[in-house]
Parts: sequence; structure tokens; C-alpha cells
Amino acid sequence: MQSRRKFLQSSLFATAAAGSSTLELSEQIKQTDSDKPESLLNGKITFLQTTDVHCQLHTHDELFWENDKVVFRKAGGYAHLAAALDTLRMENPENTIAMDTGDMFQGSLLSVKTSGHAFVPLLNALNYDLFLPGNWEVVYYKKNMQKLMGALLAPKICANMYHDLGDGKKGELIFQPYQIMHRLGIKIGFLGYTDPLVPLRQSPLYSKGIVYTKPEENLKTYVNLLKEQEQCDFVIILSHLGLSQQIALGNHPDCEGVNYIFGADTHERIRKPIQAKYTKIVEPGAFGSFIGKLDLTVKNGQIVGDTYELIEVNPQKYLAKKEVVKLISEIEKPFKKDIDQIIGYSTLPLYRYFVVENTIDNLIVDALKTKINSDIVLSNGFRFCPPLTLNKDGKAVITEGYLFDMLPVDAVIRTGTATGSQLLEWLEKELQNVFAQDASKRFGGWLIRFKGMQMDFKAFEQLGKRIQKVTVNGQPLDLQKEYSLCACEREGDPQDMLCRLKGVQNAQNTNYTLHTMMKEYLKDFSPVTPSLRADAKILDGPQSLLSQVTGVDYQFV
Repeated sequence: MQSRRKFLQSSLFATAAAGSSTLELSEQIKQTDSDKPESLLNGKITFLQTTDVHCQLHTHDELFWENDKVVFRKAGGYAHLAAALDTLRMENPENTIAMDTGDMFQGSLLSVKTSGHAFVPLLNALNYDLFLPGNWEVVYYKKNMQKLMGALLAPKICANMYHDLGDGKKGELIFQPYQIMHRLGIKIGFLGYTDPLVPLRQSPLYSKGIVYTKPEENLKTYVNLLKEQEQCDFVIILSHLGLSQQIALGNHPDCEGVNYIFGADTHERIRKPIQAKYTKIVEPGAFGSFIGKLDLTVKNGQIVGDTYELIEVNPQKYLAKKEVVKLISEIEKPFKKDIDQIIGYSTLPLYRYFVVENTIDNLIVDALKTKINSDIVLSNGFRFCPPLTLNKDGKAVITEGYLFDMLPVDAVIRTGTATGSQLLEWLEKELQNVFAQDASKRFGGWLIRFKGMQMDFKAFEQLGKRIQKVTVNGQPLDLQKEYSLCACEREGDPQDMLCRLKGVQNAQNTNYTLHTMMKEYLKDFSPVTPSLRADAKILDGPQSLLSQVTGVDYQFV
């Protein structure tokens, strides 16, 4: 259909050159659309979205919240994901558009060993039509991100990542800002935005050379361009901002004219589109466990309806695609022995899905406390890493590969000291990052993890009023006292910073990295039992809170 249109238009321009008036030419071009057979303008347009796969090659355990309890099922794996995408494409082969919206190159040992390059052929084998860079695409630094994204066969879009000309002065965009596609006589505009908080959320060295801007700086300009100049019938924002930020964006007046936000970053599982003031918002989970599927119904070249569903990538339903199984085997072979090496055991399932407390994070702070024994040990509120369940012998087998799933960045462990007053102020800021009433002010991660300190808090109070009680090793927090701290160093952070806590005194790096510390701990103490203990206790919500998002029709399940 597109080639037919180009042929007709080139013929019309030739006619114009021979003497037709501009008005006649304009009318003839309009007729090229109206002359299309109705059968070509009826049907459905299908959009398929994956995101936040985090380099999870194989079928893995997945956590679900059903009847107020945790349930595990197998899901995902690139070979099964490829099969699911192929199956869904076959239902609508001419009019399906598939896209991945970020965090494609970070999250596993294979990714670290190859700086993400092992995943380029896999992503190309899945035949995506469009890509958006996520917040972790910069983990191997700017130049490598450009090579990784550039090696992908489909177009890449992002309207808020610029080359840094020096001193934060922005140059040209690194990627094209938008992409236009045509299906069933419908002109579809895709506009891309990734998280502008990357330099704060992650090591600032990762994104050195990149200037990020907030979507609001050019959103209205591009929406007007797509709607008015390009005359798009349907506009989709591909967004790696996190659900809270996406809801805030959907309520912003500059978003008027956008039909859908295809979201990412927070691993939320939206089964029914969230209706913001100006647009609808969806997000399809993480780890290749789900595919978001939006169908537009088209009649006589007009969109008359839309339906959305979240499809679980069930490995029993979508049998592994043989070509991708072979490709995975070839790519993984040089590293397979290291990936499968057993380093320890847990008597509890390991997971990282809850906003307040998880067994993976307790395992990390337990190890830190044992090895360093500061008054307080800290670990960031990461989201990535699929669960690990128990075998028939009642143990979860922790491999070298799973260590990289939990902690893809092997950071140096740093110690320091801070006063009780500093800690109190910092904890309030961390709670604000997670639970701010203004969704646009929420940070991407979950609550900071710790051991040696206990905190009772109200998540839904005002800034400065959330903390109700803090103790350190069972004693009330003394605002004047200095406490010893331990956490991981982030490359590029100031010497006096630990886990975004500024002004730390006596800071120095240890001889341990997170990985060496974890391996020694697991060797000495396996099987470990990283029980939930409510060191952070929420007083105005469930301890099993699975999402930061409130005030909309959504529940994580």
C-alpha cells in the first residue's frame, strides 16, 4: 500500500512538472487516499510492546500476587518471547508493529561479559519495528550505548537525549525524536522519551556526555508537529519514565493530542489502561514475562475503537522458537560454565518486587552487616532481578549468573559516618522520592534497604512528617551522635556521598566489592535465610505494598 501511494504521488509530481496547477496537484494527491479499496482500510492495527527484559535469556520464575499471597509461575525467556511475538504477528501479519521500550542491555552476567553486545543479534532476531533507549542503556557508557543501539536494525527514537557540548550545553539529539508509520490508511506517530533523572538515579559517569531534558521542554512542539504538520491520526509516546511520571505526563496539558503512552521502567503490569486527563497509559511488566497488546479497530480508514490486553509469556503455551534457542546456545556457550557455577543456597525464595522489603535485599544487607559490621548498612532500592524459587530439597540454588542478576554492577563497598540528624533528613528525602503526593516528584526506585536501623513511617503523609520512629540497634536515634555506615560506592559520586546521603564524614573505600562480599558470605553461611523482619515498617499501608502508584484504577497482580 505504501509503495502504491509513492508510485501514484511520483506520477502526480511528474504531471505537475508538465504543467498542472498546484491546486489540481493537491486535489489529485487527496484522491490517492480516497481511491483505495475499502477492503484495504478495514481491519485492525496491532501494537506489541515488551520492555525491561534486563537480559533474561531463559525461562525463569515469575512472581504474582493472587488472593493476597505470593504465587510463582514460570514465564519468559527469549526463545519463548520470540515465539509469542511470532504467534501474535500471525494473527495480523500485515498490520502489526512490535517495539521494545528499553533496558535491553543490562541485567545479567552475559551482558557484563560482553558489554551488552551479545544481545544485539537476539534483539534483531525478534524482528522489532521500533526501539526506545531505557535508563540502563548507558551502563557501559555513552559511546558503547551508541554502538549497541546503532547495531539494532529497527529505528530508534528519543526526543530528550542530547550530545553534551560541554558544561551541560546541549547539542544535537543523539537519536531521531519520532517515527511515523502507516497502516490501513492510518498515519501513526511515535514520539520517544527516556528518564531525565538518569544522572541522579545511577552513576553519573554512565551518562557522561549526554544532556537529558524533561519531556515538557519539547513535548508540545512535537505533538503539534505530529498532529498538525504531519497530520497523524494516532499518536503514541514511547516512555521509559516510570508509571508515576507517566501518569503525571498524561495529566499535563502539553500531552493533549496523545492517544497512548506505552510506558516502562517501573516494571508495572497494567492489564486495563489507566485513563489520565489527556491520554491512556499502559506498561507491560518486565523480564520478558509479558507482552502488551493494543488493537485499533479500523473501518473505512477511520479508528472506531481500541482494546488492550496484557499477555503472559507462558512457556507451555508459546513453545521455544528453535532458531532463537540455537542462537542463545551459541552466544552463551563461552560463558555457560561461569553462569551456572553454584555459589550458595537460600532456604527462602528470593525476590525483589515489594516496595518496602524483599528477601533479595535482606540477603545483601545481611551479608554487608556480617562482613563490615557498621552501625547501619545500606542498599539501593533496585527493582531488577526475577525471582528464584526453592527446589524439591527446599533450597534455592544461587549461581554466579544469579548474583549478576541481583547485582549487575559490582561496586566497591565504601564506609563513612553521619550524624543522627543527617540520617533523619536523608530518610525523609528517600521517603519523598518513593511516596511524593505529586507523582512527577517520585524517583524511579523503591525504598532504600538497610540493616542495623529500624524505621516506622507513614507513606502517605506530607514531606517532613512521614517518619514516626527511628532506632539504631534497638536504641532511639540520637540526632547528635555519629553512626558508622556502609554502602556501595557509585562511580562518579562525590567522596562524601553514600546512597545519595551527602556530607558523609571519614568516607573510604574497602577492599571488598559487592560480589566478593556476597560470595564470601554465601560460602561461609549457606544455606542462608534472609527473612522479612520489617526493619522499615509502613503504618498507613500494607507491608506487602507492590506499587507506589495510588489514586488511579490500578493494582499490581
